[in-house]
Amino acid sequence: MVASCKNGKLFGKKTQKSDVTGWNYNDKNQGGYQVSKEKEQRTGPGLVFVQGGTFTMGATEEDVMGDWNNAPRRVTVNSFYIDKSEVANVHYREYLYWINTVFDGDEHQAVRNGALPDTLCWRSELAYNEPLVEYYFRHPSYNYYPVVGVTWKQANDFCLWRSDRVNELELVKRGFINDKSIKNVSGIAEEHFETKSYLTGEFQATPGKAARSKSNTLKNPNGTPRTNVTFEDGILLPNYRLPTEAEWEYAALGYVHQNPQPSKKEGNRGEELVANKQVYSWSSNVNGLRDTRRGSWQGTFLANFKRGSGDNMGVAGGLNDRAVYTAPVQSFYPNGFGLYNMSGNVNEWTADVYRPLSLNDFDDVSPYRGNKYNTVDQTTGKPERDSLGRIKYRLMTDDESRSRRNYQKADVINYLDGDSLLQGVSYGYGKTTLISDKSRVIKGGSWNDRAYWLSPGTRRFLEEDQSSSTVGFRCAMDRTGSPEGNGRKTGINYKQRRQNTRKK
Repeated sequence: MVASCKNGKLFGKKTQKSDVTGWNYNDKNQGGYQVSKEKEQRTGPGLVFVQGGTFTMGATEEDVMGDWNNAPRRVTVNSFYIDKSEVANVHYREYLYWINTVFDGDEHQAVRNGALPDTLCWRSELAYNEPLVEYYFRHPSYNYYPVVGVTWKQANDFCLWRSDRVNELELVKRGFINDKSIKNVSGIAEEHFETKSYLTGEFQATPGKAARSKSNTLKNPNGTPRTNVTFEDGILLPNYRLPTEAEWEYAALGYVHQNPQPSKKEGNRGEELVANKQVYSWSSNVNGLRDTRRGSWQGTFLANFKRGSGDNMGVAGGLNDRAVYTAPVQSFYPNGFGLYNMSGNVNEWTADVYRPLSLNDFDDVSPYRGNKYNTVDQTTGKPERDSLGRIKYRLMTDDESRSRRNYQKADVINYLDGDSLLQGVSYGYGKTTLISDKSRVIKGGSWNDRAYWLSPGTRRFLEEDQSSSTVGFRCAMDRTGSPEGNGRKTGINYKQRRQNTRKK
């Protein structure tokens, strides 16, 4: 058979061609430059797509507290993914099982202990909560109740672990990693799969059968099968992470159903309605608030919270929310995005460092306070892994940032908040204020909170190395590509007019 390349066709098949050079992509005879055939970002396990947009962040008109730390502010949130429900005990125990299996040596005792949730968070000087201390995290009857007693740091580590396990399994499924690698993990410690280590070549995975097969769609420049996957191939997902405060609040409000689209056909969009600020996460729901045919929803509780002093679940024979403490993570009515317990059950960690006036300082798009700009540590001339198998990072230096126009410091947690030695202002944590650089925003209200704290606009904080029986978390993920979702274009596309090429 004679190979031919004519009019963008290679071996009789249409090939992609560069718009700037005219060279074929994925063609060993024309340089071998590879362009991924993956077109869209798949949705990771447990996640729901949240289409971004503009909204009013902060207090509602019904805010009886008139708190000055959540003044209303109009912002825009980019599209992203977020967990359908809070991370449950069974999920966190899965994480601990992996930690205990992989890091089983005596030298890693601190690693295993450092991942444990604080079950003593249930104790109170004037309450009998010992059954919860003993049983809540481990008994199977609480498997799908939200994990609590987890610090912000532990929640962040869980997100990193989850990212690696999801990406590792995807590579195994596609045959790029030998399936035995996820079976034999006992005692391998820092030699486990970690996404960044894999991408930088510091972790060498044993290729699976599909990677060496001729049917492998990934090719080297010479046309032979490529066994290592790059991020440009579109197979690996971005990291799971904690949602920003703005993302969390936007997802909780669930405004998507207030802008119905006539159809899914390209060009038909919603009417860009801007809803009035609602009080609770379930208020904007495609099915409304009650079953109008039978009235069966009228008067029922739509969240798990404390109705008043001494009333955490109502009266025997008529329990109002059927939960004295937490409830299963998929209890109660989901909001417009299909998310459970964005109001009530447990407060949830967000990524942001807390400042009372953050809403006045934020950028208009993707607001967030807590940035520390890191870069891969290549002191030895190449990336290196730490004792846990993760690529080492370091803060960017002032010299590296000096010539930039968008930032001059790597640690910008305190940017424009007055906390600067040059201005003679410092926080003095524990002396003049409870706020520090370790204070992280928590949102959503809990089983032991009054209804006021269930409003998505309210905000509180807890130190990142502390935990509580009323605080849990859920994970989020960046969205790549079109903000409208898979299969949708970015920008508005108009029909091209035919040019008049006739000569006068």
